[in-house]
Amino acid sequence: MKILLLNLYFPPDTSATAKMAQTVANALCKEHDVMIICGRPSYDSTERRPWRFWQTESIGRVRIIRVGSTAFPRFSMKKRVLNYLSYILFAVPRALFVRCDAVLAMTDPPFEGIVGAFVALLKGKPYVYNIRDMYPDMAVGGALVEPGLLAQVWERLHRWALRRADCVIVLGEDMMNRILSKGVDAAKIAIVRDGTEIVPEGAAVPPVDTEVISKIRGDFQFVLLHAGNLGFYGAWETLLAAAKELSSENVGFVFVGEGAQRDSLAAAAADIPNVRFLPFFPGSKIPSVLVAADAHLITVKRGLEGVVVPSKMYGILAAGKPIVAVAPPETDVAALGVKQGFGVATDPDRPADLVAAIRALASDGNRVKQMGTAAKEAARGYDRVNELQKFVQIADRVAAGKKS
Repeated sequence: MKILLLNLYFPPDTSATAKMAQTVANALCKEHDVMIICGRPSYDSTERRPWRFWQTESIGRVRIIRVGSTAFPRFSMKKRVLNYLSYILFAVPRALFVRCDAVLAMTDPPFEGIVGAFVALLKGKPYVYNIRDMYPDMAVGGALVEPGLLAQVWERLHRWALRRADCVIVLGEDMMNRILSKGVDAAKIAIVRDGTEIVPEGAAVPPVDTEVISKIRGDFQFVLLHAGNLGFYGAWETLLAAAKELSSENVGFVFVGEGAQRDSLAAAAADIPNVRFLPFFPGSKIPSVLVAADAHLITVKRGLEGVVVPSKMYGILAAGKPIVAVAPPETDVAALGVKQGFGVATDPDRPADLVAAIRALASDGNRVKQMGTAAKEAARGYDRVNELQKFVQIADRVAAGKKS
């Protein structure tokens, strides 16, 4: 069968959805032909493409159609919106002339799910909606969009797209609950986690980079690491308040990454000596980054439960590291961590709870070790190969005209 995948970003773009779109396409193309309609590279890409109405390239059974969207760097919101709108302008007409048996849409741009439903309707094809981040909930919760008329119209259109979908693929139970609250039939919803690569027993483990570990750990005795995007979703004030309280106890808070809140966070932490900011390391160094910390921080601020599902959790588990979830108890990262023993959960609005949890871990090496073992064990249940097979099975059923 032929599957049409819609997502603005695709490698050489480096966004999480670009990488996941490639991963999904590679899984689907083992049994199906996959056509991807994406835009010109613009997300931290080292490659630029000349403007054309569209350009086509093929990799095996994957055909990539890059439409003539603008390719402004993503750091200006206005220019990013131009990238979104120009992509839609060229992608929708092009999609209507692509032969396919089913339409699959992700969430770049943030209204791609609505666009995918519209394209599937016009083509009379089944529709699979893979939600990576929940919009407009995320835009409103992150104070990017005021809760006014625009948000109301966006929400109505999004609910229409959810009802129109033959299957809605979500990243976790918390996101499923958010979708259920919008009145979507539970039979339409499927959980497919991003998962992680599981190294086979006995396989050689690549050596860690001691220089990377040294940069992250510095002289701290106990290191908490937040590695990833520093966006609008986190309880950053709570993390910094806890760091300040622990500043004399040789506990380091290290943030590796970039994002919309990075500069404001760095400014707010200027007088907190045990907070450090580092840029992203190359992809080949990620295993070393993950093992450098004593425990990892994952944060979701209250109100964004199920809106943002931090999939970096699975790589942390595979590295055998505990997780401190600064997130509401309804989130997967908090609930699963407590249930499976690899994490502790603290209220995102109560810095004192976080301080107490960190002190307990920093003073109990045996507990940290036990949580690391539990993390390794839990990771086996989130093998990316198995999760992707669920994706393929869903596509099979929907494209064949069966209800998922």
